[in-house]
Amino acid sequence: MAPTQETPQYGVKDASFQAAGQEPGVRKLVDAFYDEMEVLPEAKLIRDMHPEDLEESRDKLARFLCGWLGGPKLFQAKYGKIRIPLAHRHLAIGLSERDAWLLCMEHALQKQDFNPLFKKYLLEQLFVPAEGSRNQE
Repeated sequence: MAPTQETPQYGVKDASFQAAGQEPGVRKLVDAFYDEMEVLPEAKLIRDMHPEDLEESRDKLARFLCGWLGGPKLFQAKYGKIRIPLAHRHLAIGLSERDAWLLCMEHALQKQDFNPLFKKYLLEQLFVPAEGSRNQE
């Protein structure tokens, strides 16, 4: 299907940020993501890598995603430049951890009122930073 004026071109300018509902929508997605991490048995390994209090983790991911989706660079404004591999190098992240992270995101996306095409696009694109965090075989 060729893009029309009604079909957003995700990944262009702030189209993805807008499709996600801007910062409130991104924060809602992030909250759902961490809620899934708390309950999915497949996510226990990655939940254990996080602090007990997830407030800062939620804030960091939401701020990262806002900028990554083409919105304001909120992560950089508060925490400085993001270096995904460097930020995660102290954690043993292999294929199962990467896939558990993506599973949490998939479940969180299912709970969002996003366009189904955007959900599919976003999950495919999130593979890139998830893979970039991996430091184990």
